Amino acid sequence: MKRRAGEREKELKKKKLLEELGEGKLPYLTPADADFHHLQKTRYSKLIFRKSDTVPEELHQMVQDGFLTLRKHGCFFQDLVRIKGKDFFTPVSRILIGKPGCTYKYLNTRLFTVPWPTEGCEIKYCSPQIHDACKALIKLNDYLHIEAVKALQGQNLLGTKDTTVIDREQNFATSLIEKGSFSKDQSSCYVPEDDYTSLNNRTSYNLTLLNYMDPLQMPYLKQEPYFGMGNMAVSWHHDENLVERSTVAVYSYSCEGSSAEEASDWNLKGRDPAVWHVGLKVAWDIETPGLAIPLHQGDLYLMLDDLNMTHQHCVLAGFSPRFSSTHRVADCSRGTLEYIFGQCELALQNLQTDSNSTALSLKSLETAVIKQMEEIHNEVEFEWLRQFWFQGKRYLKCTDWWLKPMAKLEEFWRKMELMTSLVLQEVRKKEQTEEQRNETISCLLLVLTERQRLRNEWAASSPKWDV
Repeated sequence: MKRRAGEREKELKKKKLLEELGEGKLPYLTPADADFHHLQKTRYSKLIFRKSDTVPEELHQMVQDGFLTLRKHGCFFQDLVRIKGKDFFTPVSRILIGKPGCTYKYLNTRLFTVPWPTEGCEIKYCSPQIHDACKALIKLNDYLHIEAVKALQGQNLLGTKDTTVIDREQNFATSLIEKGSFSKDQSSCYVPEDDYTSLNNRTSYNLTLLNYMDPLQMPYLKQEPYFGMGNMAVSWHHDENLVERSTVAVYSYSCEGSSAEEASDWNLKGRDPAVWHVGLKVAWDIETPGLAIPLHQGDLYLMLDDLNMTHQHCVLAGFSPRFSSTHRVADCSRGTLEYIFGQCELALQNLQTDSNSTALSLKSLETAVIKQMEEIHNEVEFEWLRQFWFQGKRYLKCTDWWLKPMAKLEEFWRKMELMTSLVLQEVRKKEQTEEQRNETISCLLLVLTERQRLRNEWAASSPKWDV
């Protein structure tokens, strides 16, 4: 309900903005415009751009080889997402790589990480090349982590107004950068826990969403509606489900050198349509000009602090194929295996086995207990099991890591199905007073109605997915 209300609010803002524009277009600047750098410093100061020549060549090579390996092995997939109650395939193909057991949800679709190599975690990759690709991306992740801390340090955006604390955090960041490491245990200086947490929570990327698109293979791309910037690969948006005020880091690799790229000779005002760009604008503002920044092979940019909340960004397609790696501090408070297993254990505490037989029964029929149990039941089914299997066997292209935990979740779900049956059996018993029965039925009715609605919704979507 909250999500649908948010979508309605967004649509109303978009409609109002387009009505105010009428037939006109808002102005935007590129680096070729005289006022570009002044506008960037004054209204887009929390966007940090780095040219490819600032990144170590060895890292470029590892990451770009990794992109091509994952593409060769068929690891990129278009996602089926839900927008305004309708299902759409994304024009961009994606794969999520990150910490084992983490997930990331956007536009009502939960993606499951292909786990990157992690000490103490046994991960069987489908090929050594996929292992190397994931290893390259964790190295890029570490590099971008350092760049994010340096950028926050440079802009005094370390999350506190106390100058003494800021100095301590800056010294901490400098120490970490010099060591090339961000492990608290490896730091030689004492760092107060709050200071460490402030930096770590906002820059420790736990996953990266990789994107790939070849624009010339797309039958249709939406036109940018406000500024007339041309073809969009990704529409205007805020990135979802991130830790508040965390930095987003993006590494871009456009496969330049194609005939389409070389044929471009752009002398007109505005952005070169042959070159990929990132577009930025102040959210729902028609006064401030937008920005369109070209993205060449190996360029990267950082969106610091609250930029992702106060501004929107889009990706403008060029002519050549392009990969990107978008590193995020995803809010995993409800999106890890550890979390959902904990929820299952909580629900199953209400199930007991008779010591004298194999019969199962419920420990409590209190309304609050039943409500919690059935809500967790719905969460397991619709936020995890259906999300995972709906995406088919895509993850098996890289690893079978998720199969065991999903089998465990299915077993928990079967027990919860049994618990629902046990509640219904109890309701029919004569021992129940009418008041108790009505209270239990009222509680169940809401949750089971929602369960049936969601099952119908998933059944309607499933035929669209072609594995």
